Formats: sequence, C-alpha cells, structure tokens
Amino acid sequence: MTDSENTHTSINAEQARLQSSAAREVPLPLWGPYLSERQWGTVREDYSPYGTAWDYFPHDHACSRTYRWGEDGIAGISDYNQLLCFAFAFWNGQDPILKERLFGLNNTEGNHGEDVKELYYYLDNLPSHYYMQYLYKYPQRAYPYDDLVKTNQSRNALQPEYEILDTGVFDNRQYFDILITYAKNNDTDLAIRISVTNRYHQDASLYVLPTLWFRNQWSFTPGAPHPSIERDMHIQRLICRHPVLGTYWFYYPDTEHILFTENETNTARLFQYPNATPFVKDAFHDVIIHGKWDLLKDRQHGTKSSPVYALNIPAGQTRSLYFRLCAEHSLSEHTPIDEKWIETLIQQRRQEADLFYNQFLPEKPDPDLANVFRQAFAGLLWNKQFYHYDIPLWLDGDPLQPPPPPQRKQGRNHTWRHLNNHDVLSMPDKWEYPWYAAWDLAFHCVAMALIDPVFAKHQLILITREWYMHPNGQIPAYEWNFSDVNPPVQAWAALQIYRLERSIRGEGDLDFLKRIFQKLMLNFTWWVNRKDASGNNIFEGGFLGLDNISVFDRGQMHAQGGLLEQADGTSWMGMFALNMMEIALEIARYDRAFEDVATKFYEHFVYIAESLNSLELWNEDDGFFYDVLNLPDGRKIPLRVRSIVGLTALFATSVLNMEHLKALKDFHKRARWFRNYRRKRNLYMPEERTGDQGLMLLSLVQHDRLIRLLRYVLDENEFLSPGGIRSVSQYHRDHPFCLTLDGKTYCVDYEPGESTSRLFGGNSNWRGPVWMPINYLLIESLLNDYLFYGDSLQVEFPTGSGQWMNLQQVATQIGLRLISLFKRTDQRGRKMFGPYAPFYELPENQHLLQFYEYFHGDTGQGLGASHQTGWTALIALLVQRFGWQET
Repeated sequence: MTDSENTHTSINAEQARLQSSAAREVPLPLWGPYLSERQWGTVREDYSPYGTAWDYFPHDHACSRTYRWGEDGIAGISDYNQLLCFAFAFWNGQDPILKERLFGLNNTEGNHGEDVKELYYYLDNLPSHYYMQYLYKYPQRAYPYDDLVKTNQSRNALQPEYEILDTGVFDNRQYFDILITYAKNNDTDLAIRISVTNRYHQDASLYVLPTLWFRNQWSFTPGAPHPSIERDMHIQRLICRHPVLGTYWFYYPDTEHILFTENETNTARLFQYPNATPFVKDAFHDVIIHGKWDLLKDRQHGTKSSPVYALNIPAGQTRSLYFRLCAEHSLSEHTPIDEKWIETLIQQRRQEADLFYNQFLPEKPDPDLANVFRQAFAGLLWNKQFYHYDIPLWLDGDPLQPPPPPQRKQGRNHTWRHLNNHDVLSMPDKWEYPWYAAWDLAFHCVAMALIDPVFAKHQLILITREWYMHPNGQIPAYEWNFSDVNPPVQAWAALQIYRLERSIRGEGDLDFLKRIFQKLMLNFTWWVNRKDASGNNIFEGGFLGLDNISVFDRGQMHAQGGLLEQADGTSWMGMFALNMMEIALEIARYDRAFEDVATKFYEHFVYIAESLNSLELWNEDDGFFYDVLNLPDGRKIPLRVRSIVGLTALFATSVLNMEHLKALKDFHKRARWFRNYRRKRNLYMPEERTGDQGLMLLSLVQHDRLIRLLRYVLDENEFLSPGGIRSVSQYHRDHPFCLTLDGKTYCVDYEPGESTSRLFGGNSNWRGPVWMPINYLLIESLLNDYLFYGDSLQVEFPTGSGQWMNLQQVATQIGLRLISLFKRTDQRGRKMFGPYAPFYELPENQHLLQFYEYFHGDTGQGLGASHQTGWTALIALLVQRFGWQET
C-alpha cells in the first residue's frame, strides 16, 4: 500500500504513520523541525573564562562564526542527527545583513532580560512532520536592529519592553507575509513551498535564499568526514553527499545565481586573523548585500549552498517557489519539480492533518477554539530540537581547537561529567529557551500525550536515562545550571500520560510505568537525602523553578547563614510521594512485587503531610502556608507572602477505591495497621473517607483548610484574575511584605506584568502573572477532589459573590478564564495581545496566535517568551475539556 492510500483505511494516515514510528527504537521521524531558532548565546557555545555566554557568542557573530554544537535558522529542518540542515534566508534590499536567523536581545540588552524581537508563527504541524507550516513577517523597511537595542537599554525595569511593533516598521502593512510549507512524500522525500505575499500598497522586492548546509564537525573532531554540496551541471539540482547520512538531492526552480561557500568562521572579520580561504560562512552577505558577485561566481561546491531568487511582487500579490529535498534512493516517478504535484501533495497532507486533529474535537467545534487547539500543538511540535552537549568534551576542549580556559574546570556544570546529550528534545521555546528544562518538559509531555503518547513517554524516560540523570539521582535542570532544583513533577506527568493513553486506547503502558518508576525512585531518594537538612520531612528545594517569587534568592539561603524551609518544596515532595504511591499501586494490580514499595510511599506521604500541617509552615491566623526562615540564633520567621508557594499543597490529592485496595492484601493490611497505629496515638492522618461510596481521599490539605485556601484562590481581590489564577495575591499591591535581615530590607509586592527583579536574569516573573502549568495543576487537583466530595463541598465563586459551586464547576470556570486569554472577541480581539490587538485585527492576522510564557495578572496580556508552546500548549487540553461550554 502506498502512503497516500492510507487515507482510506480504518485509521487515518497520520495514525498509521505513528503506529509505524512507535515500532522504532527511537520513535522519531528522520526529518523534522529540529533546527534551533537560536544557537548563539547558549551555554554550549560558550568557551569564555567566566561563563559569559551572551558576550562570548553574540548575535553579531552568528552570521560569521561556526557553531560547535548545533545550528539555527528560520523555519528550518534537519535530520535527527543534524548533519544536513535547510532553512530560508531573506533580504529586503535595506538591511545591513541577510535575515538568516531571528533577532532578539541578549540578557543584558533587554530591560526584562533576553527577548526575541520578531513576528513568526507556528501554524501547523503533524507528529510525523508530514505536514508543517510556519509564517514569518518580514518588514520591507530596514530592520530596526539598533533601535531595538538602544531603546530597550534606555528603559528601566518599571517600563514595558520595547517591542518590534512599537518601532513602526510594520505600520501601513509595509511587510511581507512569508508562508513556508513542508509536505513529505515519504520520510526522506520532502516537498517545500514558500509563498511570499506583499501586504503593502506598492510593489516591493525581496531576495529569497533557500539554504542548505552541513553542520561543521570536521573542524573539531579528528577524522570527521568532510561532506560536500555540489552543483549538478546537467539538471537543476544540488547533490549533497555525507558518508553517514548518504546522498540527498535538492531540486530548485531555474535561477541565474547559485552560491557555494564553506561553513567556516570568518576569522578576519571577527578576530582580525587572516582567513585561509575567502569561502567563509558569511560570504553570501558580501555577494547579496555588497554586490560582490564575482567572489563566488566560479565556485561550484562547498558545505553551504543556496540558489538566489530576486522577486518583484506587486502590491497585494503572492509569489510562490517550489523545492524538493529527497534522498537519492527515494525519488519517485514524479518530475522532481512539478508544481502541480507538489500542490496536490500539500493539499493531501493538509486534509490528513484535518482528519487527525478533528478526531479530538466535537463534531461542530467553534472554529476559533479549534484554531487555538491546532496551533497549540503546532507550536509544541515545531519546538522539537536537536540538542547536542557532551560535558567532558566541552570542559576539556576539542583536539583540533585551542584548549578552553582553565577556569571552566571548576566552573559551570563541572560536576556533570557523565552528561552526554545527543537527542531530539521538546524545548520550551527554541529562541528564548533553546535547551531542555526538566520540569517544563514534564508539562510538554502531558500535552504531547494526546497526539503522540509514544514520543511523550520516550521524552520522559529520556530525561531519566544515565546520560542525563546524575549518578546521585538528580535530574538535570537546564544547561545554565544543571544542579539547580526544579519541582519534581515527572511522576505526576507519567501518571497523566499513562491515564490519557489508557483512556484513548483502552489499556495503559505498564512497561512505561515500570521503567519511569525505577528511575524516579533514585530521584526521590536524592531529594530525601539532599533536600531535607533537618530530617523532619520539610524540604528546602531552593530555586524550584519559581525564579523571583520570594523576597530573596531562595537558592542562596545556606550561604546567608539561614535555612529556608519551603512550603512549596515540601508540598512538591508530598505530591511526588503520592504520585509514586499511585504508580506503584497501578503496577501492583498486575505485579504484586510492587505492593511493598507502594506502602513505603504511602507512609512517606503521611509523614510529609504531618510535617507540612503540624509544624510552622501552616499559619492558623492567616489560613495559609508560608515558607519559614530558620536563623542560626533560633528565630523562625514566616515569610508571609500569599503566593503559589502556599498553594502548591493543593496539588497533592488522590482518590482511592477501597474495594480495589482490598485486592492488594499486603498493602491493605499494612496501610490499615499504620492508620490505626497513628490514630490511637492521635497522630496526624491526611485522609478522609466516604462510607457510602467506599472512597478514600489522600490530600495534603483536608476539608477545613481546603475551604480556607480556596477563599483566597477564588477571591478576585487576591488570586482570581480575569485570565486565571495569579502567582501572587493582588493583596500585596497595597500590602507588600518586607523583611529586614542583617540591616538589609527585602520586599516583595504584587507585580502583574514583567518583573522588576533581576533574579535569574529577570526575563520571567512569578510575582503576580498567570502561569499556565500552575493553573493546570490546580484544575486537575480540583477535579480530583470533586471525585471525592461531589456536591457535598461547595465554595463561593468568586469569593463574596453569593454564587456557590462544587469543585468541578470551579475548575470549569478557571479553565474558561484561561481559554478567554486566547479566544478572539469581535470587540477587543484577543486579551493576550494587549495594546497590539489592532495589528492582530488586520484581516490577514486575525487567525494568528502566540503562546506566551505567562500572562499579565490584570489584563491577560501575554508576556515573557512569546513561543513557549511547551507548557503553554496545555491550553489545548483545557480547550478540549472545557472549550465547548458556555462561560
């Protein structure tokens, strides 16, 4: 059966491809959107003495300097080893450089940290990457590089960021819409169409350079092969030869100019050291921008090549170009560049994508919400990236390069010598965060599980493999500091993936649960041994991914002579223990050997719950959980900040069926003894039971305290915003919390937008905005509590309104508020776009979405990274669950 015939079988074509992919050792298509949006300014490329990555490899170097560990480009693709890369470059006749990559500010240039300053959109993608679409908006006037840098640098942290739309360069629709579409004929045969629309009222010209290049390995590794791209002198074709990847052919439309150069550093430009050859990485800039056509006119081979197309596009018109990249052995009977055939293939793949995504939606969905759903997954899939980082080699240096400075031997990540990553991973945002983050990835996998559970499971397992996880059991946080501590949400994610796959396929993957459970046992032990300094089941996770949520850097308290016992660190560990118990109980239904360890986690959960509720973390007067600072002189100071630090206890909740537990005789017997023992001695037990339904609720927060916490959560003057639950209560707008310690005063107040603190770079803010993953965890927990309480527990929504709801209804209302951030209204556009809504109300822009890192706590405007369709892709699951209900 041919691939195209699969569309008429009982399962749709994409499902068939995913079934085939699942049988592979690595469930990954050979070709995909694995090219980063940014490689410069990353830790991997930093060989400076003191870890100043942004300064060592700035954007200005990127066009001229060879990368060591990966490549980047606009709307790019590569094979999964990133040997051969393809992306588009452009020139509008005005810019000082070719537009080969997306521009943004580095961490010191932006008044709120690093930030991409481009307009680009992930419109569509399939898990197999048989169909992908990407839209890039390119100004026809000179790109305002200097204006963006200088104006942002002149602004302080209290002012908003200066965005690309603020510069005026897109005014009067004086820009190109560049729509790039990929459609696979098979996994090694890709059709490519680029359609350029002139949105301006006058004719405009644009250079288009479809660029192929090989990642440079030969300059770093002795004996590494030196691949080549050369021109076929008989037909319009480039021949790309690599001894590992094989031979690929690139077919292109007729053109006067085809450029060849080498992927080699221009040392003369950057370091005032003579080039060995004029054929350097940025040679195309000299040719196109400075008119030095003679420089490369006789060059017919290299490791980087591009045909050149000078398009003159009438006002309001569209010009399209067609290309084809295919392995030598996969060429079909079709004419290599047959525009009609490529259009037919694209249409077929689009229809297959429609069939695939429509299976998750109601029969007649709201078109706007269906678009939110689809683009959320498009972004999640476009954010796959090849990631290569060999720590021993990075620390010691390459044989063919100068040795790194000696400082790095005791510098960043020097204790992670076991780490050697060479994989395709789901990234938070391929420009702002082009590196994996452990707790981000867990949320990515939960969203991914709906459309590609096999890849989701693979990613979660991968992060615990021996070339990632530290021998001591710590999961690496992110490349800026692998030793930082992220919330341990992997067990929760594993359960979510297991249950989601079971609900779709009728059975869960027990082998996956067993594999992840074994590795997470190591991680749990690391937490207990390393992050419970007093041995009292109160944890000091430190940073915990919440950047600047406290009055000071929570990861540095030991150095200041105190110990910060964290309400959220303890709650995350309670959740971890509870999730591990649930996993063990599920496996024990089929393998009784897991009953013992289920009991271990049950008891550990009880101990953590007791400590959280019985020691100083719960403030009875306020009815809230707080961090407590223990000072060397014996003072204990509660940090009375009403934030999600005190709400994380709500996330640890599990409803068990007592009849099911009775079948697990050893667990049931031990748990009953343990429970009776503690009750006889009036010790804390974090459980409730229903007599009629035979259910047991295990929770860090029991009935009365749950109600007290929810009064804060659902109060519009506290946590409840029009767009979801804030990370810090609005109460602190007028009542900041301040602490004076050793003569220095620390304060935290409510900041609904960008951060005014430079802790952890200042490019994300946990002091007030709405964060999707936290809201998702809260919604899941409320729904879980509802399974136990039903209508017997009702709370006011909003607090003080006199309107009472059960917890399922509350979860629904929070979900709808989150959806409202994305949903278009005829009067105001979308909340997420804030003051830029008028631009997105232009006819060509009304369907466009971005998936921000977080959202303004008052207005709902999107902030932080603009393409964090990692954890913000969770909105797709909320749309599927709540989107079709009336607000």
